[in-house]
Amino acid sequence: MLVKIHKSYRDIVAICDSELLGKFFEKDNFQLDVKESFYNGNKKTKSEVLDIIQNMAVEDATFNIVGKKSVNVALEAGIINKQGIKEISGIPFALVLL
Repeated sequence: MLVKIHKSYRDIVAICDSELLGKFFEKDNFQLDVKESFYNGNKKTKSEVLDIIQNMAVEDATFNIVGKKSVNVALEAGIINKQGIKEISGIPFALVLL
């Protein structure tokens, strides 16, 4: 998984499955663009991503999460539930504002 933290008044944590980087998905009128400029960060293990999510959630960060592995880690961390997961072309994603 790749993690990139965008620093601003409220940090934005972009997390995606590495194999989805640079891909574009579309279904009906919905689009999911996994842009390298936004998601291409540091490669992390599951436990590292879990730690990052838990630490950044305490800091009131927002999260953009794309891909099965990444979404499952967010579920495990407790920042999303199954109802908060959407899909485009079979690719799960979640947006979180804590």
